[in-house]
Amino acid sequence: MDLIQIFSWLATAIGVCFAAYYYVTTLRNSQRALRINMTNNLLQYQTSPEGIRRLAELLNMKWSSYEEFEEKYGSDNNIDNHAMRLSVWNIYNIIGRQLKAGFLDRETIYQIGPSGVVWTWAKFRSVIEEYRRRSFGKDAWDGFEYLADEMLRMKLEKDPDYIIPGKYAKYGQDK
Repeated sequence: MDLIQIFSWLATAIGVCFAAYYYVTTLRNSQRALRINMTNNLLQYQTSPEGIRRLAELLNMKWSSYEEFEEKYGSDNNIDNHAMRLSVWNIYNIIGRQLKAGFLDRETIYQIGPSGVVWTWAKFRSVIEEYRRRSFGKDAWDGFEYLADEMLRMKLEKDPDYIIPGKYAKYGQDK
């Protein structure tokens, strides 16, 4: 084997290694940009005046039983509330599923504010559990539940004395 052939193979191998490195680096940068873009798009509504208004409306709802909840806020009697509520729940569900799949960053979501999702889950947990039993199955809004659990876990790591405010901790059931 002559020296020129060895250098030719070596140059080819180095070229292939460089191309692979470039491809992996480009792919990682693209994935990072996609994660940032997804996070921004999913959470933009949450920090908007409209998103904050929706959250306040949901957190101010009152009921004492599932039947009363359905009478006041169910889709048969209050389509506007139903649509607003499911909009918020579904956004949280998508964020939770994306977080669980590793497409979103826990810390970034936490920094936007964990309280809203934690309070909303606490307030509506019993309603969602009833929806699961009656109509939608065990996996309904499981991303929302995961997100709330993760945000509460992070909150307690940073502030071990944190307690969900009483008006939300009762899962929305005024007694």
